[in-house]
Amino acid sequence: MDEETIVYLVFCAMLLAIVWVNVSSFGGGFNTYIVVILLGLMLAFLLTWTFADFIVFPLVMSTLGITFQPARYYKITKGQDMVLKNVNGLYYATGYLTANLFAYVFKAERIQEGEDVRQLQAPEAWEKALMSISFPFKFNIIASGLDIQIVRDELEGKRSYQEFQLSKVMQSANPNESIIADIQRKINVIQTQIDRISQEEKPIATLMYVETTAVGVTEKAAADALANQTKQLQIALGVLDVQLMRVVGRELYTLFKFGYAPPTTYEEVATNFDKQK
Repeated sequence: MDEETIVYLVFCAMLLAIVWVNVSSFGGGFNTYIVVILLGLMLAFLLTWTFADFIVFPLVMSTLGITFQPARYYKITKGQDMVLKNVNGLYYATGYLTANLFAYVFKAERIQEGEDVRQLQAPEAWEKALMSISFPFKFNIIASGLDIQIVRDELEGKRSYQEFQLSKVMQSANPNESIIADIQRKINVIQTQIDRISQEEKPIATLMYVETTAVGVTEKAAADALANQTKQLQIALGVLDVQLMRVVGRELYTLFKFGYAPPTTYEEVATNFDKQK
């Protein structure tokens, strides 16, 4: 879930809380019941939307024992965490991990000590991580150029917001120097991005994920072997600048399709890019 969605959900939750606290002002009786029912429906919608892909959808499929076939000879199991194929009595289970490896940052964003050194050591760290993995896996990168004007407008909006925040802090009776410095740093970072776009550097969105397949003589054996492999990948690659999370639910089907045909438009994977920002 991206940061903007989280902010939106928090805002909606606060709005629901405010309405609930002031529900008595609706005069009681039938009007109050209507408000309570609407609040309940809105809350249910928010919870479902928040956890649909990662909790609700897999839970429903698992509880009802539903599997579906994404392609001929393949099936997504009821746990919604792997794609299974039976070939001559052997079961092949494929799973995915999100993996934003060595996320690119602007130089103005590098505020930690030793960042340049860490970048230089990245190839060696990658090789050392691979030494502990004894099975094949595939590291996938899907990239898409973004609309320059849309990104520029978004950045300018963020810069205006930070400038407004800075003016509020500066006008306070006792301005906090650390807060001022932090806001100024954010403004500089945003301005750096705008300047680079102005110099005809095209913004790029990337979606990175790891794919691995395990084999077993039974469906359970293949699933257990896959769980072991994904755990090893999480341990081995976890020492790098990467966040690894098992892919479940609808996104599993999306990544499986990308193995046959990469997306042709940005809109096809926009939500996936949002999740990995």
